[in-house]
Amino acid sequence: MSYDLVIKNGIVVDGTGAKRYQADVAISGGKVAEIGKITEGARRTIDADGLVVAPGFVDPHTHYDAQICWDGAVTPSSWHGVTSVVMGNCGVGIAPCKPETREIAMKDLVNVEGIPFDVLNKGITWDWETFPEFMDAAAARKPSLNLAFIAPLTPFRHYVMGEASMERAATPEETFKIASLIGEAVDAGALGFSSTTLNQHMGFEGKPLACRNASREEMKAYANQLKQRNKGAIEIALTRQVGVLEQDQCEMLDFLLTESGRPVTFIALFDRDDIPEAVRDTLRRAAPMIAKGARPQTSPLPLTREIDMNNPFAFAAFPAWKRVFADTSREARKAVYADPAFRNQFREDLKNPMSFSNWGRVVVHECRNPALKHLERKSIAQIAQEQGKDGVGAFLDVVLDDNQEVELTMASWNTREDRMRELLNNKSILMALGDGGAHVDMLCDAGYPTYLLGTWVREKEAITLEEGVRKLTSDPADLFGLKDRGRLQKGAPADVAIFDPARIGSTNHGERRYDLPGGAKRIVMPSKGVEYTVVNGAVTWEQGRLTEAKAGVVLRG
Repeated sequence: MSYDLVIKNGIVVDGTGAKRYQADVAISGGKVAEIGKITEGARRTIDADGLVVAPGFVDPHTHYDAQICWDGAVTPSSWHGVTSVVMGNCGVGIAPCKPETREIAMKDLVNVEGIPFDVLNKGITWDWETFPEFMDAAAARKPSLNLAFIAPLTPFRHYVMGEASMERAATPEETFKIASLIGEAVDAGALGFSSTTLNQHMGFEGKPLACRNASREEMKAYANQLKQRNKGAIEIALTRQVGVLEQDQCEMLDFLLTESGRPVTFIALFDRDDIPEAVRDTLRRAAPMIAKGARPQTSPLPLTREIDMNNPFAFAAFPAWKRVFADTSREARKAVYADPAFRNQFREDLKNPMSFSNWGRVVVHECRNPALKHLERKSIAQIAQEQGKDGVGAFLDVVLDDNQEVELTMASWNTREDRMRELLNNKSILMALGDGGAHVDMLCDAGYPTYLLGTWVREKEAITLEEGVRKLTSDPADLFGLKDRGRLQKGAPADVAIFDPARIGSTNHGERRYDLPGGAKRIVMPSKGVEYTVVNGAVTWEQGRLTEAKAGVVLRG
């Protein structure tokens, strides 16, 4: 017989953790037809001699909900061997949504996920109202990658309760309606539902994101929808302090596991050198829940973010900054930044570690005001010392002197190699948190698959190639019940990543592009060493560029 595509002479790493081997891979009709020695012809042959042939990577934590409206290639994930993305995380999203409440949904994304309002307003197509319609609209666009969806609790509560969802718990009648809609979404293929308890997740008008107001009785009803169907998973942003799991959060985690009977994955498990034992303590506390199916998420990357003072999400966890998010106009922010009372409250907030406590890690990247150019590449700690100020004063004075246009970077978390080796070798921890589509103007971690394989597999040899691929493929696929993805095996959909193990990688800090709707800026992370990516049998990435193939589908649980 003649195949559509044959990949010859590759090093097959099948995604299960099994030892690598040399083989050909034949693809026909969008599926893997044969693995072994292929002698039959094909319409196209790729010589993969010296290259790894693996399942396409599955990214379980993205926020591409809006971006798929204008970017069917789902960049930059598609540059990094990713063939399937899961979106709708952290309880925030844009479906279901009534026409009259679209602005609220968009402003939730602005405040929580750092996506500029003008980008959303220009780019979102709004060709849906219900969640099943949202998934159908995504499928109709014929994306380049496979798209999977978690039902985010905030828009479901808002759809039923209106603006009251941002103020209070649901009544029993409202809870029943919300639970029914979540059940409908799961029946239509949603992979479960998501929520958040994080203080920094402030939505429309600086109010707590609606899902944060859900009562324990509500969460039980929503979790029971999964138990009744014996399908799906729950994703929750759970740790008020990054990497620190507190007692009430342990109780919530155990409650969700019990009431759903399904896996629960939670964020965020970053290693912190300011609280050196936080991750180890969290894993000890979470051990009973991990045994029941809990999966903490981490990233293989040190978190280096850009700080945009027009959307200062990096400081949203601090109580003082609620004033900044309540009125996001430039003049209102200017008045708050200059207010001595705000500065003093921020100083008090900084006495308790939350997002950061080290001004030496906050660096001035670029200033617009020529008079401030001498401050570029200096840390706020250096500037404060030079000017005889404390960190808060030096920081906010630079912001005001540059008319809030100063660009800063902040490095934090996952910086200790010995602790990262512990996390990477813990099979209970889910490799994720790329956050693709979110915080677009200050960071990009969506290239974490190539970073993992380049930095931790090849350079530091912290884990094997087989284990690195498993963490990126079958592990996240299995969590969300995508049993036919994440494995390179006969009969499976032909999602394949072909990469050079000697070159695979990406830089930690990305580069600027101005390709969002309206020409807005985003940070992207280019890849190295990804030679080909195949989605459902179609080559979508070829030697450094995207093709025109649009073979992605909506993956329904």
